Formats: sequence, C-alpha cells, structure tokens
Amino acid sequence: MRISGLLPLLLAACAIAVPSPRAVTHVVHERRAAEPLSWTQDRRLDPLKVLPMRFGLAQQNMHRLEELLMEVAHPESPKYGQHYTAAEIVDTFAPSEDTIAAVIEWLTESGFSRERLRLAPNKAWIHLNATTSEVEELLKTEYHVYTHPSGDEQLGCHSYSVPAHIKEHIEIIKPTVHFNHRPSPKVLTRLNRRAGPNLGSPSVHTGSGPKQGPEAHVRITPNLANCDQFITPDCLRALYSINYKPVATKKNTYGIVEFTPQAFLSGDLDLFFGNFSPSQIGVRPKSILIDGAVVQTTDQSFDFNGESDLDLEYAMSLTNPQEITLLQTGDLVEGAGFDNWLDAVDGSFCTFEGGDDPTQDGIYPDPLPGGFDGPESCGIIAPPHTVSVSYLQDESTVTAAFANRQCSEYAKLGLMGTTVFHSSGDNGVAGNGGVCLNAAHQPVDDGTVFNPGFPASCPFVTAVGATQVNPNSTVNDPEGACEQVIFSGGGFSNIFPLPSFQASDVKSFLKDHPPPFKNGQFNNSGNARGFPDLSANGANYVIGIDGEFELVFGTSASSPVVGSIFTLVNDARLAIGKRPVGWLNPLIYSPVFREAFNDITSGGNQGCGTGGFTATKGWDPVTGVGTPDLSKILPLALLLP
Repeated sequence: MRISGLLPLLLAACAIAVPSPRAVTHVVHERRAAEPLSWTQDRRLDPLKVLPMRFGLAQQNMHRLEELLMEVAHPESPKYGQHYTAAEIVDTFAPSEDTIAAVIEWLTESGFSRERLRLAPNKAWIHLNATTSEVEELLKTEYHVYTHPSGDEQLGCHSYSVPAHIKEHIEIIKPTVHFNHRPSPKVLTRLNRRAGPNLGSPSVHTGSGPKQGPEAHVRITPNLANCDQFITPDCLRALYSINYKPVATKKNTYGIVEFTPQAFLSGDLDLFFGNFSPSQIGVRPKSILIDGAVVQTTDQSFDFNGESDLDLEYAMSLTNPQEITLLQTGDLVEGAGFDNWLDAVDGSFCTFEGGDDPTQDGIYPDPLPGGFDGPESCGIIAPPHTVSVSYLQDESTVTAAFANRQCSEYAKLGLMGTTVFHSSGDNGVAGNGGVCLNAAHQPVDDGTVFNPGFPASCPFVTAVGATQVNPNSTVNDPEGACEQVIFSGGGFSNIFPLPSFQASDVKSFLKDHPPPFKNGQFNNSGNARGFPDLSANGANYVIGIDGEFELVFGTSASSPVVGSIFTLVNDARLAIGKRPVGWLNPLIYSPVFREAFNDITSGGNQGCGTGGFTATKGWDPVTGVGTPDLSKILPLALLLP
C-alpha cells in the first residue's frame, strides 16, 4: 500500500502553527570516514547544480533489531521461523509522525516550499531536489569536486550540521560525506580496455574478487586425489558431506548478486558444466536486471568475467537442479552499490524516487549520456531465501551512520526469512589491496592498524572466510585457514558492537588466545563484532573462464559455496512444509549446532606487517566457527519448527 499520500496531511499539520524564527544551534551530524587515496580536491561545486537530497529519518525500534531477530532466528526461541511480512516490516520500523513533522518543519522554516518535499512510501526518507547553495546554507557546509587520475569526478563535503533539536530525528543525509573510493564502472571499463587485465577487478565497490593463481591454467584432469591442487564440485561435496538433491526447487530461491560490468559468459558455463555437471549444459540462471543492468559480453577478460563465472558455475552445480537467480545490478555508465540490490528485493527500503547515495550507489533514472533512463528498480522481486554477495569494501571508507543504516536493512531481510552471505575479504587483517590504517583510522600506504571489511562486519549478515586443503593433504584431512595467494579476511569491527549471539565465543577467544598485538592495532575492547562467522574452501578453484580452465582463489568462492549448502538446507525444510532458516548467525553459534561445523585450528590471516590472527579451537577471527558439514546440519535443521 502506498503511504506517500500522508504527506499532505502531515504538511497541513505543520502549517497549523508555524513558530516564529528562533535562535538555532547547529551540531555536526556526520564527518567523512576517510580521506580518499588517489583523489584530489579540485574546486568548489557549482552553486546552481541541483543535488538529489535524501533525508533519512530516524526509524522506530532500531534498538530492538537484534532482539526481534533473535525471536525468529534463535533455534531455542518459541517464535523460531515466524518471519515478518513486508507490511509488518514497514509498520514496525516506520519513523514516528513526530519525527516526520519535525524534519518537515525544519525544512519549510529553512525556506523550502512544501511542494518540493516528497515522503517515501515507507516514510523513512524525505526527498528534496535543491541547489548546492541551498544545501550548503541548510547544512552549514561546503561541497567540493574531487578528481581521480582516470579523469573521473565526484562531489562531497567533509562534514555537515543540523539543528540540535533535529539531530535525534535524522539518521543520515545523502549526498554529503559518503565517498566512493573507486572510479565509475564506465571509467574502469575504459581503463581495462587500455591497460589489460592486470589493473584489477572493475567490480563495483571494491578491489575484491577472485584472484588468479601464479599458474592459472589447468593442464591436468582434476580428481578427488588432487583436491589440494584443484578444487572442483566433487571436492566440495567430499569436504562438506554434500549428498542431497533438491526436491522443492519451485518453492526455494537462491540469489547471486553481481555488479555491472562484471558478467558471466554462456560459453564458460557450458565449458564448466561439460566437465563437471553434464546435465546442466545449456542451463542459465534466471537473470533479474536491476536499474538498467546488462549481462554484457563486449568486454571479456578475467576482470570482467571471473567473479560471475565462478559464482554461477559453483552455485548452479552444487544445487542442481535448483534454479539460480542472478541479481545483476547497475547500468554500464553509473554502476551500482549494495543499496541498489537491496532496493530491488525489498520495496520497503526504496524511497519515492530513490533513496540511495550518488557517491556510493547508482541513482536512476541515470542522467548521464547512455545511462539507464527507466525508473529505479524498487521491490521488483521477492527477497530470495538465500543470497550470496562476493563483494566487499573497507569499513573505514563508510561512516558509522551509513554502515548502520545499511546493516539495519540486512536485519530486515533476516526478519523476512532471508539469509545473506558476504565474503569476508582476501587480505587477512588488511583491507582491499592490502591497505591498512594509521592511528586515526585513516587508510594510508604504510599503515599498521587492521582494516576490517564491510558489510562482512555487519552482525546481520553471515560473513564467510576461506580455508584450504593443505598441500599434500586430502579431502579426508582437516583443512587449514587459506594461506595460498589470499588470506582469509577477519578481525573485529570498529563500528559494530559485540552481538549477543557471539559474545561468549569472542570473549573466550580474547581470553584464551590473546592476540600479540600492541594496543590500538585492532579493536581489542572485547565489545566489538568479530568476523567471519564461518568458512569454506577458497583455494585452487577450477573455473571455466574466457574459453579455458583457470585456477582462482578467494572468499569470493567461499561465499557462494556456503550459500549453496544452506540453499539445500532450505530445500529440505520447504519440502516438508517448514520455512527457510532465515538469519543464520544465532543457529551456527548455538551449542546444538556447533558440532555440525568442522573446527579449523591451523593457519592465520596475515596483513598490516603482522602474522594476523591465528585459527584455533573454537571460534576465531580467521575461519569463524569452521566449515559446514551438511550431513550433520540437515537432520538438526529438520528438527527445528
């Protein structure tokens, strides 16, 4: 039901008694999280440029998110599996009428006519188009244009302020301090054409993505005897006891998120299936094109096809005959961010004309030449039961307000019964590209402070680290933390507090295995969210890529594998009339399910000039609680309500 029609009533209420002008004290609401490397502040923004301002209103019941999730997700809760509907999500978290009225009053008193304001369907955002000069006066700030050596530009301010009496009613305002530390997809595509495949993945948000091995091409026939050198679907089936064929495929859904211009090639899928899953030759994912997305085939290289080929080849083969939903996100000009796919699967997250951040997300219709000129993809598909996202950005590049706002949306998906898996990163305790932080938590070239990844650090996603079949070992031997080509991302958040579901494990780790690092090198308060939550193999994957077989490495591989395993768990539950498992974290940390995971006790995740953390008995910030054993998880999951 559309509720934007409430705006005229609210505006009328505000108009009943407009107070006389008063002295207003402004307070800083947000500051930029990190100054961008490789970008230069060039000039003041044109005062007449129109900015698509979005005012994120304070939502109700945010302090109860974990409590509400635990009610429907903890295996011992009497309400386990009683997930919310989308309408119930809106009703539970919509801002109060007092909040809406207060912000509208502030904007109208500041000179913006009521006709210029639009309220989102979920009442969580107010939309206003305003010139730079108007916004600078409103927020007591200055906007600048920043340039990149590639020629790309973006805008932003260092900080902004709001009246003290309004601060409690505002969560976030966009576009302001939030900075996208990568060039746009269009620029990255042009650079890759010129510089070749060594420049790095053009995937949105990150330098993350699968890594090629030093000897990339596969020249021998993989089999179970050499899984320490070549991982295939059969290796994974042996490692994690995957011996279940889906039967409720019409009821179940598994979504894989990819960001344009990253795209799969049909020929690569068939090359892989021809060797490892012959019955799937010719089978393709169900493509949902979000915000003008295209599954492009013009640009072909490891950087353009590696991630999508990897994700789909393994997700499709491990869950066969389950149909896989490809959530292809963003057009070729502007690209997209995490908020864009969230918009597409959860209409309650959208605003009337888009609530995303132009510095982090694509804003549609895209005004740039050649951009997608259709409407924003808002609630175009029901949230899949399981979603895997193999992309990551550094937590240091987002503000706490931005991170919390997005993290709460993952929580809402969990309340509706969706499990979201995120790769934990491939640089150990360092960020993308091996970047670490200084004492002020700013990214620098010679930093020594650990740099956790986001959204993996959000407690409402399930973060997936990487393991390996150790050299000269077999699938029957214990795995270790991945230490070939990549190191499993892990550590402790600098934004999110310690959630209740992992409190005992984190405190035990810090007490029994105190990391040997100086104060300030990581968040050792004992009150910070630790990640990853669990792991799966991330080394030596054989994939079909650009017409040949190559080896790849990364938590980019681990995430879709774990997603596949829990897609099979959901299938078994749906087949007997039960609901999907939804938010997974309370389950995997519970004593009952702990024995269903293979504890990883060797290896580490070096970075920032250190050996990083060490995998040990119990949960650790390298491999989490360990790797899943489907033969043990499945019977336990079927006993749940």
